[in-house]
Amino acid sequence: MTAFDFYTQEKTTQNKHLKEANKQLNLSSMLRLILFLGTAFGIYYFYPDWKIAALIGVVGFGIFLFLVSRHSDLKYKRNKIDELVKLNETELEVLNRNFSHLATGKEFEDHDHPFSQDIDLFGKGSFFQYLNRTSLKDGKKKLAAIFTENSIENIEQKQEAIKELAEKATWRQEFSAVAKLVKTETNSSNVLAWLATYKTFVPKFMFYLSWVFTAISILLIAGYYTQMVNGWFVFAWFLVGWGITGIYVKKINVMANNVGKVQDTFHQYYQLLGMIESVTFKSEILKEQQLAVKAEATKASKLLKSFSKAIDALDQRNNAIFIAIGNGFLLWDLRQSVRLEKWILAHHKNVKSWFEVIEFIDAYNSLGNFAFNHAYYSFPEIQKDQAIIKAEKLGHPLLNPEKRVDNDMLLENEHFMIITGANMAGKSTFLRTVSLHIVMANIGLPVCAEKSEYTPIKLITSMRTTDSLSDDESYFFSELKRLQYIVNEIQEDKYFIILDEILKGTNSTDKAIGSRKFIQKLVKSKSTGIIATHDLSLCEVADELNQVENHYFDAEIVNDELFFDYKFKEGVCQNMNASFLLKKMNIVD
Repeated sequence: MTAFDFYTQEKTTQNKHLKEANKQLNLSSMLRLILFLGTAFGIYYFYPDWKIAALIGVVGFGIFLFLVSRHSDLKYKRNKIDELVKLNETELEVLNRNFSHLATGKEFEDHDHPFSQDIDLFGKGSFFQYLNRTSLKDGKKKLAAIFTENSIENIEQKQEAIKELAEKATWRQEFSAVAKLVKTETNSSNVLAWLATYKTFVPKFMFYLSWVFTAISILLIAGYYTQMVNGWFVFAWFLVGWGITGIYVKKINVMANNVGKVQDTFHQYYQLLGMIESVTFKSEILKEQQLAVKAEATKASKLLKSFSKAIDALDQRNNAIFIAIGNGFLLWDLRQSVRLEKWILAHHKNVKSWFEVIEFIDAYNSLGNFAFNHAYYSFPEIQKDQAIIKAEKLGHPLLNPEKRVDNDMLLENEHFMIITGANMAGKSTFLRTVSLHIVMANIGLPVCAEKSEYTPIKLITSMRTTDSLSDDESYFFSELKRLQYIVNEIQEDKYFIILDEILKGTNSTDKAIGSRKFIQKLVKSKSTGIIATHDLSLCEVADELNQVENHYFDAEIVNDELFFDYKFKEGVCQNMNASFLLKKMNIVD
């Protein structure tokens, strides 16, 4: 089944489920209304006998709370189905090359990064915008970190993990839909900081006291209904309960406010942990992540669920009637506060690793989704000490495949390509195509090629240098700093270097001399890479150094129109088009 067929089928199925879920919600609302009216009538009818009326009110209120909880579950189910519908609609849009509405990742742009600023990795129309399907804010950050880590370790293991997730399309969507329902504005780092610095305030004995107090309350109420206990005594006991609670009420309010901010996070995260625990993983990377949440005797999902339930229980204090009775007769707030504090002391150190697993899976789901959507892409065959890249029909993943022109490419280790070509002939696109191939391969993704053999290498680029008014820095000086940065980096590690028209900020003679010397220095350093230029004199370096080879993209003028074939060819370009374009656009005569 193709990705398109899968998403179309899932969208139809989930829309049917959505209609049914909406019907159940409407019925639930009707039942609550009937119960409310029935309870109100019962209280009114039996009001002269206020003991019976009170009993009807308490029982009706209890059933009403149950229906409210059931309604919340139904609403959650409906919302999750709605998210699944949206997920499949999004995938169908992206398959049709419409992804401009997705998050751009612009906040992750970094001018000082080895390559991210040069290759459309983040921002509008970027590779991140095209690939990212994370549901969590911190999952999004994790994905951005994977994009920029420039690591060449464990690529084959990464490939296996991505392949495995690609095959689990239904599971991935279920995970994403649950994660999408996390609406909290508090990020995980703030949650972890709060847990790590939390100081308890409820005495330990209060947990046992609350149960003893509850037992006495039940006996007193039962005694009152059997006319063995005076009602004023019951009321006095009620005030005692409020008095005990009142001693700690300010600190309880602070706790309730803090846990309220993370309530949604924990409610969704324990379900996500449960999904991670229950699925079967075979790849090493995913099994390691799974092990991190299975390390304790009790499942992480159950532990996190117990904390979530304690938060929900404390949240009942927002119901005026319940909290009045609960604190007066049950010491409810104190009991739940003890539960929460006990849990924090026992498990707060583990929460970080649990959250990291969830965010890792959220990020890797995007990678698996990309592989699923591009089943016709190929996973690079990882080689050792051979050609850095040997690719057949290599293309740029963001270009429409119906219009895209693919090219074969072979670049040996410690060799350089000098690429010349006419304006708009495809040089810059090719540089970004090769750059993305390296980034995608290092991440473990399939690449936009029919076949690829790849020797892992880190990437470093200089393609979009800009001047800096804030630093009073000229364009030329900014470029020199970038080149200096590259020279320093290649002394510490091995890189694939991609440069686009170096030394643009100086005159042509000075540029030619400086560029030539810089290429010689790079070759001497035993680096590998590609340099695009309009300066044909640089191509003469290939006559001097066996490690340098010339390639080009050209253009032809056919019937007074400029024609590009975007084919990658061996040799030096002889056809330039600047003068033709100036005349064609009536800029010059």
